[in-house]
Amino acid sequence: MSEVKFFYGGNVPLEMHKVRIVQKLNLVPIERRLEAINEAGNNTFLLKNSDIFLDMLTDSGVNAMSDKQLAAMMEADDSYAGSATFTKLENKIKEIFGMEYFLPAHQGRACENIISQAYVKPGDIIPMNYHFTTTKAHITLNGGLVEEIIIDEGLNPTSDYPFKGNMDVEKLKGLISKHGAEKIAYVRLETGTNLIGGQPHSLENMQEIRKVCDEFGLMLVLDASLLADNLYFIKTREEKCKDMSIREITRAMADLSDIIYFSARKLGCARGGGICIRDKDIYMKLRELITLYEGFLTYGGMSVREIEAITVGLDETMDENMINQGPQFIAYMCEKLQESGVPIITPPGGLGCHLNAMEFVDHIPQSQYPAGALASALYIVSGVRGMERGTISEQRDENGNEHFANMELLRLAMPRRVFTLSQVNYAVDRIKWLYENRKLIGGITFVEEPKVLRFFFGKLTAVSDWQTKLAAKFRADFGDSL
Repeated sequence: MSEVKFFYGGNVPLEMHKVRIVQKLNLVPIERRLEAINEAGNNTFLLKNSDIFLDMLTDSGVNAMSDKQLAAMMEADDSYAGSATFTKLENKIKEIFGMEYFLPAHQGRACENIISQAYVKPGDIIPMNYHFTTTKAHITLNGGLVEEIIIDEGLNPTSDYPFKGNMDVEKLKGLISKHGAEKIAYVRLETGTNLIGGQPHSLENMQEIRKVCDEFGLMLVLDASLLADNLYFIKTREEKCKDMSIREITRAMADLSDIIYFSARKLGCARGGGICIRDKDIYMKLRELITLYEGFLTYGGMSVREIEAITVGLDETMDENMINQGPQFIAYMCEKLQESGVPIITPPGGLGCHLNAMEFVDHIPQSQYPAGALASALYIVSGVRGMERGTISEQRDENGNEHFANMELLRLAMPRRVFTLSQVNYAVDRIKWLYENRKLIGGITFVEEPKVLRFFFGKLTAVSDWQTKLAAKFRADFGDSL
């Protein structure tokens, strides 16, 4: 999106693309939405798409492709080995990141599995700015321990600090001093820190982390799945980077990394992933695991058509007018909610608008999963599917005790080039109404609880008849409206 001034005021984000293919949406009545959320066990992951109006669950695998991506998919070379399609992607990786080696994988969590199996041993420590659900699961599965060393501002919901995803460098030094460098498997930095509201880290912070890694001989592993948003924030918020191009910022980040891995379902707007590697020894160590778990080295579990789309998508990510739509739409949504006092995470980050459930439904104890309850309530009154990012997304400790999350968030993702502003305004309207009626929302509790990644397929039930009462209040206020 370009900087365009509206002469008569009312500035709004201006899309720098046009819509040429559409997909019909369906808004079912609230009575059906009430049935659907209970059939899904109050888990928005288990809702059927036919019952969803606006799908704000995630930006993973649901971003809109460009015309150039769709055209490229028709050129795919589906050779099992030696594919020209893979060579295009490999060359694009070298061009953008300057990394000599590339290993394909079917998605981001596959990359996490490969890296964890290769480098994490029982008792190892992996410092990171903040964990992601599948990242932590792979590390703990291999006997490692995640140490989150986010800066203090990162866990302040209403901080104005521009880079709340920064790692605390002094805490990193303290961890190394306490445990010894030999116990640190690697240092992981996540761009666009997912679980604290899509908050970015700065280039300066990454440079400081690199110095510590060099001092103690440690690898720096960058999770670049949300790189696009983080690039936009570095360009617009970091004074030293305002005159740098997106490509220059990307290369500067890559030059500081030993390994970069990503989910192309987020970065590249297609389905796949990969690991970019600077050192040949690291490449040789990882490539056998790729062949074992993912597929041959020229497809890694991906369709070659998706590989063609990823190649184009990565190139488009270097265009500021492409990567700024998500953050600008999110900022617009956050601003409209703030005007009505709705508690959100500030400053607006990437990935989506994040409602602060700890304040939104402050009458619900964490033991009754306020973010999950808020996700259910919002779906009932709007047909909007969001994602719980709170205690349900954590896992119990080895003794079965609940581990309460630092934050209870309802993430409303903003897939790239998917929603219109009128749809965003609809979601804002329903959220405002729900906030005014928030005392009607009650808690939820597990009835089926998987031991691992329970947020994907666990089932819960309401602790009272609050959902029925909420639906009745909606019908009283909205009449026959959907």
